[in-house]
Order: sequence, then structure tokens, then C-alpha cells
Amino acid sequence: MSVITNKCGQLEYLTAEGICVPHGFTTRLGGVSQGSQASLNLAFGRGDTMENVEKNLCILADALDFDPKKYVMTYQIHSDIVRVVTEQDCRGLCHRDYPQCDGLVTNTPGLALLIFTADCTPLLFHDPVTGAVGAAHAGWRGTAKGIAARVVETMVQSFGCRPEDIHAAIGPNLGMCHFETDADVPAAMIGAFGEEINAFIRQKGEKYFLDVKQINALALRRAGVRHIDISTDCTMCQPDRFWSHRFTKGDRGAQGAVIVCKGGCK
Repeated sequence: MSVITNKCGQLEYLTAEGICVPHGFTTRLGGVSQGSQASLNLAFGRGDTMENVEKNLCILADALDFDPKKYVMTYQIHSDIVRVVTEQDCRGLCHRDYPQCDGLVTNTPGLALLIFTADCTPLLFHDPVTGAVGAAHAGWRGTAKGIAARVVETMVQSFGCRPEDIHAAIGPNLGMCHFETDADVPAAMIGAFGEEINAFIRQKGEKYFLDVKQINALALRRAGVRHIDISTDCTMCQPDRFWSHRFTKGDRGAQGAVIVCKGGCK
């Protein structure tokens, strides 16, 4: 299984072949926003208008066939906090109106879960047996804290999922080619995952380069997940296609990773 590119008019988004419910990792293509937020910006608060963000969300909702008023967002803080949500948790278009967390899970039919990235790692989850879904934002801190495993554990505890049934997908992020950092980040990863993580760390002089996709994949495997699709895309390598916080020095919009609870797969 792999992550593939889909187009719906001008909209371009990625999907994982192993996940059978509506979902997507968005690119920056296919929306109405202008300037440094052009064009499918999904996050309010970086200089875009609420009207543009709402239109962009409607474009995405139309392509993925979900109600553009029936979604839950994350107010992300680089944590390992995972919230179990229902339709009662829908609070509108501004992510700051939601409780702080970096992961969401639900088994409410029709409810969409939405997280945001612009270099960090987006994770999506679906259990085709119970129908439960999840989404997570994994910055390097959240990765080291085990956000990937926390989502799996919450799906198991809340919905009776079995890890081996869950299908996970890892979307575009800052790839190993550009994830340059000081020694504190690899030290945190080794502290969290042990020496096995050295396979995903390269040292060049006094700097280190990390493959955070593979680190999250390792965390998922250790949590018992057997089905994992991984995007090969790096956000910084393709600035015309993705927003990269590092490339733009913060003057940017935000990608979204969305998954819709639709039940199991036949």
C-alpha cells in the first residue's frame, strides 16, 4: 500500500490506499486564499480571512463528502494529549476555540477530524472493524512523547479496537533531507525509543538529520499496528505544493489532515 495523489478540479490532496473511509492530506493547491496563504489554507489566525478559510474547508468537504459544519479541530501544543470527541465537540472554524491537544479519535458517524501541519508529521488512523478513526499532529516533541502510540491506546481503550486491525497513514512532513537539528532532538528520540532509533538519525558535523516519518512508523509498530502507509513527500522540497514553516520562515498557511468516520469497510 502507498500514499497517492488525488485531484478534484484544482484541488490536490493525498490519500492512503490502506484507509477506506474518506480522508486526505491536503496540499496548498485548490483553494481561494491569496498571498502567502495561497491557496488552500485551512487554518485561521495567520493573516487569512475567516471567509477564505471557510470556503477552503467547504471545497475540501465537497471533495471528501463530509458536512462542512460537522468537524472537530485541534488546538495543537506539541503534546501527547488525545481527546475522544463526538458531534457535541464541534466548535466552529477557529482552532483556538477547542481544548488543547494534538490527537483526536471518534466513532461518531459522519464526524470529521482535522489537524494542521506545515513541516510536522500528520498521522491518520482507521479501524475497519469498529469504524473508529483518529488523527494526530506529531511534531518532534509529540513524536518523542509517543503521540502515535497514544492514539492507538485511546482507540483500544475507548472503542475496543485491536491494534492489529488499525490502518495508519503518515503524511508529508519535513523529510530527513531537511530535518536539520542540534543534538537535543536526537537525544530526546533515543531517550524515548532506545538505540534502535539510530537507524533514522544521521550526523553531519555538529548537526543531525532525522527521519521522523520512520520514527513514528516504529512507534506505531511497537504499539501493534501492522498496516502503515507512508508518504515520500518532503514539505520543504516542494514549496509550491506544500507549506513549510522552515522554508517560509513562518509566513505561510497550513495543510490539513482530515479523516471522516464512516464505519467499517465491506
